[in-house]
Amino acid sequence: MQLIEIDRPSGTVLLHAAGTCYALRVDPAAGTVRTLHWGGPLRAADIASPPEPDGEADSFHAPLDGTEELAVDGQVRFAPPALEVRYQDGTSAVEPVVEGLDVREDRDSAELSVSIRDAGRPLGWRLHYRVRRDCPVIERWAVLRHTGEGGAPPLTLLRHSAAQWNLPVLPAYRMSSVHGGWAGEFQLRRAPLAIGETTLTSRRGHTGHQSNPWLTLDAGDATEEAGEVWTVALAASGSWRMTTVRSADGRCSVLGGSGHEGVEVALAPGESWSTPVSTGQYTPDGFGGASRAFHSYVRDHVLPTPGELRPVLYNSWEATAFDVTFGGQRELADLAARAGAELFVVDDGWFGARSSDGAGLGDWTPRTAAFPEGLRPLADHVHGLGMRFGLWVEPEMVNPDSELFRERPEWVLHLPDRTAHPLRNQLVLDFSRPEVTDWALGWLLRTVDEFAVDFLKWDFNRSFTEAGSAGRRPDARRVFVEHALGAHRVLDELRAARPALRIEACSGGGGRVDLASLARTDQAWTSDNTDAVDRLAIQHGFSQLYPAQVMGAWVTDSPNPHTRRAVPLRFRFHSAMSGALGIGGDLTRWSAAELAEAAAYVARYKAVRSTVQTGHQYRLGSPSDGAHAVQYVARDGGESVVLQWRAAPLDRAQAPRLRLRGLDPQGVYRVHDDGGTLPAGTVRSGAALAAHGLPAQLPPGDHASRMLTLRRAE
Repeated sequence: MQLIEIDRPSGTVLLHAAGTCYALRVDPAAGTVRTLHWGGPLRAADIASPPEPDGEADSFHAPLDGTEELAVDGQVRFAPPALEVRYQDGTSAVEPVVEGLDVREDRDSAELSVSIRDAGRPLGWRLHYRVRRDCPVIERWAVLRHTGEGGAPPLTLLRHSAAQWNLPVLPAYRMSSVHGGWAGEFQLRRAPLAIGETTLTSRRGHTGHQSNPWLTLDAGDATEEAGEVWTVALAASGSWRMTTVRSADGRCSVLGGSGHEGVEVALAPGESWSTPVSTGQYTPDGFGGASRAFHSYVRDHVLPTPGELRPVLYNSWEATAFDVTFGGQRELADLAARAGAELFVVDDGWFGARSSDGAGLGDWTPRTAAFPEGLRPLADHVHGLGMRFGLWVEPEMVNPDSELFRERPEWVLHLPDRTAHPLRNQLVLDFSRPEVTDWALGWLLRTVDEFAVDFLKWDFNRSFTEAGSAGRRPDARRVFVEHALGAHRVLDELRAARPALRIEACSGGGGRVDLASLARTDQAWTSDNTDAVDRLAIQHGFSQLYPAQVMGAWVTDSPNPHTRRAVPLRFRFHSAMSGALGIGGDLTRWSAAELAEAAAYVARYKAVRSTVQTGHQYRLGSPSDGAHAVQYVARDGGESVVLQWRAAPLDRAQAPRLRLRGLDPQGVYRVHDDGGTLPAGTVRSGAALAAHGLPAQLPPGDHASRMLTLRRAE
C-alpha cells in the first residue's frame, strides 16, 4: 500500500502508517484543509464521498471550528486560532487560499506538503506531514513565510502552532499528562477534560520541570492495555505551549508550538519561520500500547545512536559536591571500576574558581589547585581502568563572579533597564547570538580534545527572568525560543565534529527532556531526586512517552541525601536497573561487602541490559498501588525481565499475581527469580504466564524487590 493515497476528485488525502490512518480533505474552492479521520485503517473509498453536512454558519455557530488542520483567525471562525498574525495595519484576519499539494515518497517513508497563502496579504505557509511504514507516529510542522517584496512592512506571528490535531467526536474526553517540580518531575495525572481551553506550557525558556510537552486523550474508558488513545507530543526545548480545546458540541482539538503567550515572531519580507515538529499517534491498545509505540519511535527515528546500549556510569556529584580534587576523583574511579562501571563522570567543581556555586561558570579551564597538571592525567587513569571519561558542563550559564562575565557582560540574557536577579548565583548566556554559540563550540571542542573526553553531562540550572537580547529587533522575547535553537546548533555541530562523543541532557534533573533535546543527546538525567522510592513514580511518568534506554537512573547512598529515607541496596539497584543504570553514591564509604554486592547487581544488569533498554515495556500496576512491576520483552521475544517492588509497608492481604504480557503464547519460558520466592527451574508457557501469571510474593521487609528473568527454552 502507498503511504500517501490521494483521491483527486474529492481532494481526499490518506496517510497510512503502521496500522494508523490519518485523512484530510483539501478544498481549494473553500480555502480549507480539514481533518476527516484520525484512527484505525481506512481506504479512500470509505471517506472519499462528499462530507456529511455539519450545519451552516450563523451569527453564533462556525462549522469550521475544531475541524481544520491549522485554523487561522478570520472569516467565520470563533475557536482559538492555531495561526494568528498581526499585519502592519494592526489587523489579524486571514483569508486562506489553497494553492496545491505535493507528495514525496520512498520505500519506507513519505512526506506531504500543502501550500496555502493569504488572499491579498503577504503571508504564505506550508503544512508538512511525514509518515513511516514501520511507525504509527505522524510528524507535522509548518513553515510560514513573508511573501512581500523588499521594502514591504514586516508582519508579526502572534501564534505559530506546529499543527492542529482534531480528534473524532467522543462521548467524553480524559486527558493524561505529567506535572511536578524540581526533584518531583513526571508525576502522572489523569482527569476528565473540561469544556473550554486547557493549556500546558513552560514560560521558563526551557522544557521545564512543571510539565512536559505531551498529552494523551481518551474517552475515559481506556486502560493500560486496551482502549483507544491519542497522543500528541511537541519537539521543543525552549518555551512551549499546548492547548486542548473542547467545545460544548463534542469536538476536541490540540494545538501546540514553540513559545508561550506574548512570544511573537516578526518576519521581514522574504523571511520564514519553521515551527518545531509536532507528533501524533493513535492506538487501540491502551496507554501501554501508546507508550510502546512512542518508545520505538524515539529509539528508531529520534535518537542519534538508537542501537547503542547505554553504559553503566558513575557520577561523582553526591560523593564530593564541589570538593573536587585529582586524588579524590582517582580514588572514586578505582572504586567505580571495581563496581563494574563503564563510564566515570566528574561532575561540577573541576573548573575555574569553582569551589561553590557562586563563581567560575564561564571559565572552562581546570581548577589549578585541584588539577595542577590539568585533567589529562585523570582521564588517562580512568581510561587505564577500562572506563570512558566524562565531564559535567553548563555551557549556557555564567556566574557574575567569573572572568567571562567581566569581559563580556553584554552576552547575558537581560533587559538593561531592569534589575538582574541571579538564580543559583548565575545568569543565562544569550545563545541566540552567533558569537556566543561560536565561543561555546570552541571551548567545548578544545575541552573534548585536550582531555580525551568521551561523554558530557550538559546541564542547565536556571530558568529565564528579565530575558532580552542586546541589540535585537523589537521581538526580543524570541529569545525564549531562539536560545534553545542556538543550543541545538552547538550540539549538532559538536556531534558532527566529534561523532564518538556521547551527551546526557540535564536541567537540574528533568527540566529539559523533550523530543528535540533527545534528537541531539543520548540519554537524559531524569531527576535530581535519587530516592529509590520516589523514583518509582518519577520513572512511571517518564515511561509514558520516553524509553528506558534514555532514562538515567542512579543508585545512591542510604539514607538518601535528599529525603533521608533508608532503603536497602537491593531495592535501590532494582529501582535504577529499570533504566540506564548509574551509580552516584560516595563509594569511599561503602563497605567491601556493599561494593561486592553492587558489582554483582551491575553484572546482572549488563546480562539483561539489551532487553531493558531496547525491549518492549509493559507496566504491571503503578507506584500508587504500593506494589507494582515493570516488564521488558526483548524484540525477538527470547527474553523477558520483570522488576517488582513493594515500597509501602507489608500488606497482609493476598497479593495479586503477576500476569505477564508480550510473550509468545506457544513458547516455553524458564524463570529465574533472584528473590528466591519461586522454585529453581520454574517453567511456564507464555499462554499460562499471560492467563494465570506468577505469584507476586516478594521477600519480607518494607522495601522489598526482586528481578525475574525469563528465557525461552529452545
